[in-house]
Amino acid sequence: MTKIEQVRRLLKKSQSPVFFTGAGMSKESGIPTFRDAIDGLWSDNRPEDLATPSAFHADPAKVRAFYEYRRATIRDCEPNAGHLAIAALENSGFHVSVVTQNVDGFHEAAGSSKVFALHGNIMEDRCNEGCPGSHAMGRHSGICPVCKKDALRPNVVWFGESLDDDLLLRSTVAIMTCDILFIIGTSGLVYPAAGLADLAMQRGFPVIEINPEATPFTEQVDIFLPGAAAKFLPKICGA
Repeated sequence: MTKIEQVRRLLKKSQSPVFFTGAGMSKESGIPTFRDAIDGLWSDNRPEDLATPSAFHADPAKVRAFYEYRRATIRDCEPNAGHLAIAALENSGFHVSVVTQNVDGFHEAAGSSKVFALHGNIMEDRCNEGCPGSHAMGRHSGICPVCKKDALRPNVVWFGESLDDDLLLRSTVAIMTCDILFIIGTSGLVYPAAGLADLAMQRGFPVIEINPEATPFTEQVDIFLPGAAAKFLPKICGA
């Protein structure tokens, strides 16, 4: 029996799979990772120059320009076969949850309905002053519609910021109540998000990793499939 056949058999026995996805999942759609995006016109910048609260306070126009550059890249891409396979699995009757470190919204665009985007959504803006009701799809103006200040920023978690407590709790509950976990395209190095996978592997249910390269999770999972999610997931999730 091949590894793919083993995974298909394990998945067929499950009811509530969770897919924990990272940058590698979206890279297959042509979206560069955050650090890969700092090239060309942005190569003279460090991450802390573009993705921290202090960088935004120092030069909001520069930060917005960088994120508009990233948004333009995302608009030119689309969900890949891996995103679509996860959504199709949900449509076939499985109680699927997705916990993702990605900010592109591609799981939702593919059709997944229960997505916990731990690091936010880059295509949205929110007020840096914390105004409720300020969320909106990327505005052309930086003016918050609530407080009227020049305070709109991308709705993502920057370096030095904490994850949303409620979102983290709901993600934890999803992982603690699932019966099979897929770890896909994540380095396993970004905490606290990576800690969710650590927590899951203590429970004893099947854990599958799909990644082009080995990670800190690889020696702990039940089955490791070296390669692309867009290649493996349609075969695993298909009827």
